Amino acid sequence: MAGRIEDYALIGDMQTAALVCRDGTVDWLCLPRFDSHAIFAGLLGTEEHGFWRLGPAHAADSQPPTAARRTYRGDSLILESEWDTPRGTVRVTDFMPPRDGAPQLIRIVEGVTGRVPMRSVLRMRFSYGRVVPWVHKHDGRTVAVAGPDSVWFDTSAETYGKALTTYADFTVAPGDRIAFTISWEPSHKQPPALPEPEQSLQATEDFWRQWVEHCTYHGPYREAVIRSLITLKALTYAPTGGIVAAPTTSLPEDIGGVRNWDYRYTWLRDAAITLSSLLRTGYREEARAWREWLLRAVAGDPENLQIMYGIAGERELGEAELDWLPGYETSAPVRVGNGAAHQLQLDVYGEVTEALHLAHMTGLARNDYASLLQLKLIRYLEDHWDEPDEGIWEVRGPRRHFVHSKVMAWVAVDRTIKLIESGDADGPLERWKELRDDIHRDVCERGYDKERNTFTQSYGSQELDASLLLIPQMGFLPPDDKRVIGTIEAIQRELSTSDGFILRYPTAGGDEGVDGLPGDEGAFLACSFWMADDLAMIGRVDEARKLFEKLLALRNDLGLLAEEWDPRLKRQVGNFPQAFSHVPLIDTALRLTASGAYGG
Repeated sequence: MAGRIEDYALIGDMQTAALVCRDGTVDWLCLPRFDSHAIFAGLLGTEEHGFWRLGPAHAADSQPPTAARRTYRGDSLILESEWDTPRGTVRVTDFMPPRDGAPQLIRIVEGVTGRVPMRSVLRMRFSYGRVVPWVHKHDGRTVAVAGPDSVWFDTSAETYGKALTTYADFTVAPGDRIAFTISWEPSHKQPPALPEPEQSLQATEDFWRQWVEHCTYHGPYREAVIRSLITLKALTYAPTGGIVAAPTTSLPEDIGGVRNWDYRYTWLRDAAITLSSLLRTGYREEARAWREWLLRAVAGDPENLQIMYGIAGERELGEAELDWLPGYETSAPVRVGNGAAHQLQLDVYGEVTEALHLAHMTGLARNDYASLLQLKLIRYLEDHWDEPDEGIWEVRGPRRHFVHSKVMAWVAVDRTIKLIESGDADGPLERWKELRDDIHRDVCERGYDKERNTFTQSYGSQELDASLLLIPQMGFLPPDDKRVIGTIEAIQRELSTSDGFILRYPTAGGDEGVDGLPGDEGAFLACSFWMADDLAMIGRVDEARKLFEKLLALRNDLGLLAEEWDPRLKRQVGNFPQAFSHVPLIDTALRLTASGAYGG
């Protein structure tokens, strides 16, 4: 049985990632890319769908023991888990070295005290748990093959097969170090090189130490910021610069419900805000790589901007359901692909333009095509900004005139005007100034409820929406505007949970609501960080700090956040770890640090 979402640790090589549970089980791993088929899919099913457990031996009829302690080694993505047993203490170090050849997952068992019996149980199941591979020996190495894939298993421990599973039973004493490695290779190619676990461990530690040294933030929340930055780096697909929203699919927003989506793709919105956080903390190379990815992804057809692409810029992300997987805690269906890819979400134009503007303002080397793209996006918005869309939350109900979408259309025009005024682009300046004024006027007249003194989710609606919290952050209105303050206070009243966290919008319980889906969802963590930002902006800095520190307390023991927090179950829910949660954590930390609003 899979663990709670917050029981998992992330390891990765910036091309794919694995989730490791507290009991030493790898329940999720896609090879060779984030969006490839999983070879361990136990997270979304049962042990029959693939897993790899490495830990102290235990009776067959008992639950595997959980680690007494676990931590990342310094500022890295190297996981260290320790078990205290009646016979002694043992440590397992898990990591994926930044790739120079075949992708590898390496696990090193180290004896600390006493003599501890250990067991490795490796059950590989390809194609998301549906295919049992042919496992055999090749030149003394164990290899699993099915179709185009082969996975090679190397260890000095003696192994044996039983019930379509590979086992190793061994004992470690103080000073013993025994390594286990799996490596992926296309099945038609020669075997991958023999792993060198100790050298790879040192190289991985050196990589992360050197990368973290570039961080320019040294404030009171540095530990949380660094861990979030490392997580964002881990979600970046190194060959192209694309950034996945999360390394998982179908972890539910509503336990037992249908709100299960595949997040292993690059949302322009998520990637753009990730870029802004990286830029503000000193990571210009990642920003440059993402800009290049963007230009390749939209090349040739910028007028038909998709909201998301594959990690190499792929456009076709057809959605399908894997009916052989029961889902995380029976949250079905399990989906791969994402049918929202072709939705109209006008706010994306604003996020992309804002990211390009920030890159320009922070001195990223000029790219003429980036400026040309920005101009083309505004020409599209000239003709389409006043259309209804599916909005930031990708509703699967009817299109509406979402206020946030209009605000971000204004942002796109405003930032492009600034680009032209700087002399780095040419465009119809006066015409676009009029367009900017028209959008602003339209939002303030049609998206604002004068009686309640709040902006609303969409034109003519009564519902609120937490995306309205971005109005002052985007500069659409100043923080001290009474309409901004009224909106913040209305969202606190109507979208706040008993814990003080913020929902995205009202859901309809068992009925279909504005998003076209049944069921409820948890508090959306990004929205709660936005609330902390807004409170700081309107001068309620103590309240902002307290909310921020409550949000930090929701992180798991390794500093990781999923998409949402379920206030009823007191659990993290949604895909994990989630870029859209870690980015606003960084942003809020920077804002509170700048304001001096932090505890002693």
